[in-house]
Amino acid sequence: MEIRNVAIIAHVDHGKTTLVDGLLKQSGTFRENQQVAERAMDSNDLERERGITILAKCTSVEYEGLRLNIVDTPGHADFGGEVERILSMVDGVVVLVDAAEGPMPQTKFVTQKALGLGLKPIIVINKADRPDGRPEEVLDECFDLLVALDANEEQLDFPVLYASGKDGWAAPELDGPKENLNPLFDLIVSHVPAPTVDENAPFRMLVTTIESNPYLGRLLTGRVESGVLKTNEPLKGMSRDGKKIEDARASKIMAFRGLDREPIDEARAGDIVSIAGLVKTTVADTLSTPEETEPLFAQPIDPPTISMTFAINSSPLSGRDGDKVQSRVIRDRLMKEIEGNVSIRVEDSPEADSYVVSGRGELQLGVLIENMRREGFELSISRPRVLFQKDEATGETLEPLEEVVVDVDDEFSGVVVEKIALRKGTMTDMRPSGGGKTRVTFLCPTRGLIGYHGEFLTDTRGTGIMNRLFHSYTPHKGEIPGRRNGVLIANATGKSVAYAIWNLEARGFFFVGGGVDVYEGMILGEHNRPNDLEVNPLKAKQLTNIRASGSDDAIRLTPPRKMSLEQAIAYIDDDELVEVTPNHIRLRKRHLDPHERKKASRAAI
Repeated sequence: MEIRNVAIIAHVDHGKTTLVDGLLKQSGTFRENQQVAERAMDSNDLERERGITILAKCTSVEYEGLRLNIVDTPGHADFGGEVERILSMVDGVVVLVDAAEGPMPQTKFVTQKALGLGLKPIIVINKADRPDGRPEEVLDECFDLLVALDANEEQLDFPVLYASGKDGWAAPELDGPKENLNPLFDLIVSHVPAPTVDENAPFRMLVTTIESNPYLGRLLTGRVESGVLKTNEPLKGMSRDGKKIEDARASKIMAFRGLDREPIDEARAGDIVSIAGLVKTTVADTLSTPEETEPLFAQPIDPPTISMTFAINSSPLSGRDGDKVQSRVIRDRLMKEIEGNVSIRVEDSPEADSYVVSGRGELQLGVLIENMRREGFELSISRPRVLFQKDEATGETLEPLEEVVVDVDDEFSGVVVEKIALRKGTMTDMRPSGGGKTRVTFLCPTRGLIGYHGEFLTDTRGTGIMNRLFHSYTPHKGEIPGRRNGVLIANATGKSVAYAIWNLEARGFFFVGGGVDVYEGMILGEHNRPNDLEVNPLKAKQLTNIRASGSDDAIRLTPPRKMSLEQAIAYIDDDELVEVTPNHIRLRKRHLDPHERKKASRAAI
């Protein structure tokens, strides 16, 4: 059967996974009466909750006697590592662009990688039926984007479709018939080349993703570059530099059929398959016949830009929620993560029982922490730190710079420009984006953006949208002001009392309510002033047998501000930690004892 391998790439929320839903349904993959979840490719709990794609996934459909292998990729820049390695498996890309928003930073990032590999794009302007859509202008913006990314003549001669993934139609013209997605199927068949492979050469395959299966063990997925592999044939794993990693047998070969994997007897060149039976071979390694000596080229992955310290939970409440609290268990879990996630690095920290984990952004590391807490881990997480580089020619310190695209209502553009300027950001573009909104583009150091998102949402009354993308390394920009306010710190251990918090509300706002377990050194709220303040949350009302009007007021607490994991990580300062357990997210000082805190602050001066 002839094969086409294609990836669907787009910015977050532009409708990739919904479009794949439509392709699966219209290809006859499901039975008429089969119950299928919405966004079927987002199979992970976190993906369903957040409404974003985190892991790249493959599916396969049949269309007019051809097999189309379709890869759904993440739309968030933090998960760009997933996209970079997946592009080596495909021969064409469908670039999906929202008809109202136009090309956004992540569209630019992935398209640049695809063009660099010589892939020819198909542009699909999705949500073309949106009332605020501007499909003709968006098409011009797509052309400008490809020109800016140095696309060649062949890549600039791209076909265009207008579509609505939700309603399941695609059409070459906006005013043409809108019946089904067949125009997109036809375009993939005609525009995406068949894989250029040699079936007579020895078997070789580059590993692009790894998964763990409870019955089969490790499943290594990739595209077969040459040759044919049959079940139980001998295999060899090779590293990028051609060194042998292990000898093994292909105990099981699985191919994608719709949303499922089905065992097959042989893998042929050009198909995307998963192979079981190997223990040590990992992402970017080559699988081949035992006599092969030449590994396949693996695309280099962009380096991480931020790091955090993952440590054991050392608070007095440690071990109450989770059952995985030892540093050895945490290390094993992190090592398992880097085996399949090529854009994360793990190193031992100089401090005891802790590890430095580096990644692309707060969201990527936040998703890792969220997965770990759901598995029963307890952790202490430090504030994100930016990874600096040295310029070899001048010896100058370089820091990562990000391109920030902000969509805000016109009235809030002034305050956003002012706040990002304080964080050493430079405005590069400002234009109206229709509907009373302004699109502003900045270049800002990553350091300045850590912790800014919450402030940005407050400044724009929750209506602003901010997208970030790594741009380049730039000379160090100097000191950037951090959080302005201090925090309220508990000076005793026990259960918080509503009366005590009610009396302290004039000092700031709280992250906890009454009847909550607190301990000495735990952060209870934000102080109104720049300094930290120790408070007693356990002070109860003195009870007497004398009643007086005025002293028996009902206690009405302001609801505490609950923080998500990413908000908590962005909020803390260098001397603070986030305590993460399966049921709680708490903020605390690194040193719980006040005397230790004073010593540490003196030593830092």
